[in-house]
Amino acid sequence: MSVAAMTLQLDGMTVSVETGGTSRKAKLTIDRDGSLQLKAAPDIEQAELEHFLASKRGWIYRKLAEKQSLRQESVVKELVDGEGFLYLGRSHQLRIVDTEDHRVRLQRGKLNLPRALAEPGYDHLIGWYRTAGLTWLKPRAKDWAKRLHVVPLQIEVADLGNKWGSASPSGRVRIHWATMQLRPALVEYVLAHELTHLREAHHGPAFWQLLTRAMPDSDQRKSELAAAGAHVWQGKSA
Repeated sequence: MSVAAMTLQLDGMTVSVETGGTSRKAKLTIDRDGSLQLKAAPDIEQAELEHFLASKRGWIYRKLAEKQSLRQESVVKELVDGEGFLYLGRSHQLRIVDTEDHRVRLQRGKLNLPRALAEPGYDHLIGWYRTAGLTWLKPRAKDWAKRLHVVPLQIEVADLGNKWGSASPSGRVRIHWATMQLRPALVEYVLAHELTHLREAHHGPAFWQLLTRAMPDSDQRKSELAAAGAHVWQGKSA
C-alpha cells in the first residue's frame, strides 16, 4: 500500500499528515517534542481532515499545555566516575574501569564502563541499555501478551526519537531504550500500551477499555509516565 505525505495548518501549527493503510479512522498524535501527526486513509478529502483537526482543537491545546508544563532542559550526562545513570528507576554510579572485558556491565550496583570504550562511550552505554532492556522485557512481554490475547512477532529495544514505543500491524513491538530508565511499573505500562495496539490500532474507547482491563491502574501509570519522562536521559552529552 503506497503512503503519501502532506501537511495541514491549524492556528499556525503545522500538522504532518500521512495517508495510507485501510483504516477509515483518522488518528491524531502529539510527539514528545510537541509535533502533531495525523494518519488517515488515502481517499479521505482534505476538507474532512481539516474538519476533524478543528474538532480536536481543545484536546490539542490541553495536551500541548501539559507537555509545556513538564518541559525542561535536556538531561545531559558526563562520562566520569560517579555520574549517575538510571536503570529501572534506580540510579547507578558510573565507574571507568581498567579491564580486558570490553563490555559495559552492571555489577554490585555500579555501571562499569571499560576505559577502552570511554572515548566515545555514549554509544556503548546506549547499547548496554538496549541489550539489558531486551533481556528484561522479553519475559514480561509474554505475560502481558497473554493477558491482552495478542501474539507479538518481535520485541525490540531501539532509539525511537520522541516516542516511548511503537507497534506495527505486522506484530513488531519496539520500546525506546531510554524507557528502561523508568521504574518497572512505567516500563510495563509502555510495553502493555504498545501490545494493546496489536488489537486496537487507534486510541479509541476500545483501546483504553482493553488496556484498562489488563492493567486497572493504567491511567495512574500514564500520568506518572508524563511527569517522569521529563527526567530521563536521551543520550545527550555534556
